[in-house]
Amino acid sequence: MVIKKTLGEKIFDACNMIFLAFFTFLCIAPILHVLFASFSDPYELIRNQGIILRPLGFTLKGYQLVLRMPGIITGYKNTLIYVIGGTAINILMTAIGAYVLTFTEWGYTRFLMILVVITMFFGGGLIPSYLLMQKLHLLDSRWALLLPGAISTWNLIVMRTSFMGIPASLKESARIDGAGEWTILFRIILPLSKAVLAVMILFYAVGHWNSWFGAMVYIRDRSKFPLQLILREILVQENQTSTVSQFSQVIKVGELDLYKPLVKYTTIIIATLPVLCFYPFVQKHFMAGVMVGSVKE
Repeated sequence: MVIKKTLGEKIFDACNMIFLAFFTFLCIAPILHVLFASFSDPYELIRNQGIILRPLGFTLKGYQLVLRMPGIITGYKNTLIYVIGGTAINILMTAIGAYVLTFTEWGYTRFLMILVVITMFFGGGLIPSYLLMQKLHLLDSRWALLLPGAISTWNLIVMRTSFMGIPASLKESARIDGAGEWTILFRIILPLSKAVLAVMILFYAVGHWNSWFGAMVYIRDRSKFPLQLILREILVQENQTSTVSQFSQVIKVGELDLYKPLVKYTTIIIATLPVLCFYPFVQKHFMAGVMVGSVKE
């Protein structure tokens, strides 16, 4: 049966479509601007003053220059180390912490939860964190970027809520059969929590991929810089000696001003593309994982 819409409903639907189309354009336009600019002719790019919704000419010169910059390749390698290693540490520690906090029959579990929640509202700040890394001899070490953020309080609470939704009878039957807590966690709890695990992997991986402040504070060796810190130097600190040195290795001195905008746009695309490619693989689990981990019936 087809329900005939009134004139007011048709007007409302039309206004909704116009608003959503305009909002979609506002979200997509900056991405298209950067993408098309990265393929544009550098002469046309310099003369252009507005938003770019189509390539101004076509060239792959920007990508050739960026991939020849040693800082970009090294930054990519370091970022992959931080993303893969950091995410593995995050998932392992968060899963263990969340599983321990599901033992509500223990008298001190509530006290542990209070301590966990307090960290969401109070922190020592940057100077105590730096002094702590110094005392632990982690300055200028990759571990300074991997260990301090091993557990996110919010993600821990979400994963704990998801774990508590699993029937306790499964764990009890496993214990009767002689399974230990490690076996229960890795053979029962985690396989039944694939949706929330996918969300946690996405949150942690994107966080590591976009991170640059920790490296700026704790790392001095440029060979350990992540990609985002290299990108920051190119976009924000283009007049620094290190950045000019990177440009001069692949661009002639007389062409620096010509190719700098092209290199900036191309670097943004190269730094963003992996995350855009990774997201579709976990998108189907995203909503389910967030809902399962945030709402407990």
